[in-house]
Amino acid sequence: MTREVGAITGDLELETTIEGDRLFARVRYAGANEWYEVAGSPAPFEGSDPDRVHDLLALHLGRPGPIRHGNEEPLSLEGFSPA
Repeated sequence: MTREVGAITGDLELETTIEGDRLFARVRYAGANEWYEVAGSPAPFEGSDPDRVHDLLALHLGRPGPIRHGNEEPLSLEGFSPA
């Protein structure tokens, strides 16, 4: 789920940056110029390896969302913890 356009699917690229105690995450369609902020970004962040956090977030966002009322819900940074 993104702030700007809602849920997006397909071949996506993920960018993560850490500034102090905040984790920022953006996605874009592979090869596109326009980035979209992942819902829940920035999220609280407590020190860890930035590359590991990126990999864990990619796994988190790449899994299916919860099913509610027969429909898959989009994922966000809500509930994500790199610990």
